Amino acid sequence: MPSPAKITIGVIGSGSDELDELAVPLGRLLAKLDVNLLTGAGRGVMTAVSRAFTQAPRRRGICIGIVPCASIDERARGKDGYPNPFVELPILTHLPYSGTLGQHDLSRNHINVLSSDAIIALPGGSGTASEVALAVRYGKPIVVFTTSEALVSNFDPSVPRLLDLADVEAFLRLRAPLLP
Repeated sequence: MPSPAKITIGVIGSGSDELDELAVPLGRLLAKLDVNLLTGAGRGVMTAVSRAFTQAPRRRGICIGIVPCASIDERARGKDGYPNPFVELPILTHLPYSGTLGQHDLSRNHINVLSSDAIIALPGGSGTASEVALAVRYGKPIVVFTTSEALVSNFDPSVPRLLDLADVEAFLRLRAPLLP
């Protein structure tokens, strides 16, 4: 397994839709850039980007997943879906909230945002919108990577929307100056 990198990029998005057309090329790009990938460790975009990242060639960088709490019984039976099978470093938390409660003090979204050097938001629901809002509140560099404005109309409108992977890479190189 590759060793940890100095830069950690958070990817946030739908917990139900994988959005392969966005998540797969993004995961491959992040692997090429030799950064750590940080997600919420679940399904949907989190699984798709983690799969693409871990299956792509890389010298450095690991896949980190911030896992919300679940009952011991659920986790033992594998019913909660966390962490997805591509997370190389799961960080288990006691934090239960997400979705509409994603900005609550007991939401792992704070860890996702604060532990990332820059954040790429893909389309998602209320949990993703809350992470976008937290990134803005904490002053974290963030962009939205989407194929359509309609898919991200619930996100803070001040966050730039990017339609092209080359623009995402340019954003990362500008906001994460330690990239090779």
